[in-house]
Formats: sequence, structure tokens, C-alpha cells
Amino acid sequence: MGLLFEEIDSQPSSIGQMSLRRRRIPALGDRDIYEVKLGEEFLMSSMFVDAEVALADLGIEAVDGDALDVVVGGLGLGYTAEAALKHDRVNELLVVEAVDTVIHWHQQEKVPLGKVLNEDARCRYVHGSFFDMAVQDPQQGGFDPEQPGRQFDAILLDIDHSPRALLNQSSASFYSVEPLSRMALQIKPGGCFAMWSQDPPDEPFERVLKELFADVESRVVEFFNPFQNGMSSNTVYLARKPVQ
Repeated sequence: MGLLFEEIDSQPSSIGQMSLRRRRIPALGDRDIYEVKLGEEFLMSSMFVDAEVALADLGIEAVDGDALDVVVGGLGLGYTAEAALKHDRVNELLVVEAVDTVIHWHQQEKVPLGKVLNEDARCRYVHGSFFDMAVQDPQQGGFDPEQPGRQFDAILLDIDHSPRALLNQSSASFYSVEPLSRMALQIKPGGCFAMWSQDPPDEPFERVLKELFADVESRVVEFFNPFQNGMSSNTVYLARKPVQ
């Protein structure tokens, strides 16, 4: 392999072949860019992380109080998790990831943020399907296998590309009222569900959220795209649970 490209690892997973790559694009400066692929599909690039960071910042800022317990659904390259841990108000962070290969990349520090997450005692990896854990009876399961029935101040989701562009069709039903209402049982009163999307705000999905949450908004996050020499944007949905 040349100096401008390296495949760090490639492993089979329950959803297909996962590969971790590092490349350097001279026109973009002297920095490494890390990429995660599922088969031939790009899942994540360290080149574009503004919206992943905004997901954590906006979701946590929407919640009052201290000693916050937070769930991140989808580890990726760790940027949402890292951004969450930068908030001193976070007491514990559970990162739920279905693909054990991705967790191992962080534990083995094959990705840049692995060391950061590993050294923060507030961070814990949970191997499992976010979507399955979201709809479990909270008294018998939920996101924390060590504490069934636990509730959280914020749940931050970054797995599918959008409510319509899915990585796997098995998650299609999640973006409807009944599954989201079951997930909401794991959110404390006054807590927040926040979700990243690569697409513009989706009005039908916003209507679903408004059936369940007291305060719903869609934030468009803009960032510079050097490949297009212009601005691109993602969406962060914010849905706050009523204070009882």
C-alpha cells in the first residue's frame, strides 16, 4: 500500500464486511482521514464530523441539571461520544454499538479517539443492537445491561443515514410512534432524544416525534465540503420529554 492509503483492518460482521481505512489527500493538507465502510458503502469519515459533534452538544445542552446519564447509539469513529464527554455535566456515557468489530477498533486504539474514550472512566461500551434495546420492556432490559429499568437524561442516535435511508431494513419500524414511545420510557422527565440525519428535515418524521414529545425542532448543521468547494448540511432532530 502507498503512503496515501492504508487499509487498517477488515472484518466480517453481522451486517456485512466492515473495513477501517486511513488515507491522506494532499490537497486537503497534511492530516490523516479515517473512513469506515460497510461493503462498498461509506459509513463514516473523519473529514465530516461537525454534525456528529453538534448531535452531542445540542442534545446535552437541551437538558437541565448536573450528573447527566447519556446514551449514544452508534459508535462510528467516536466523535459524538468524545463531544459528549467534553461536557462536565455528563456523569456516565453508555455507547451502544451492534458491531463488535467497531468496539474492538476503539479498545485496541486503531482509531484516533480510541485512547480518549478508553481513558475516560465515565465511558462504557455496550455491545448490542440499539434498536432492540430501545423497545425492550425497560423493567427487564433497556440500554444498560447492568441496570435494567434505568432511565437517561439524553439519548443521542447516529446509526442510519436518515429515517428513510437505512443501513439495514430491520430498523425501518423504529421511526414510528409505537417503538419511539417505548424508547421514550427510558428517558427521564425533561430529558432529550436527539438524532442525526444526513438529509434535510423530514416533516413526516417530525410529526411522529410531536405525537410523543413536548418540544420538537430540527436543527440544520452546515459545514464546508472541500470536494464540492461549498457548504453541505446535515440535520439534528431534538425532541424533549415533558417535565412531570
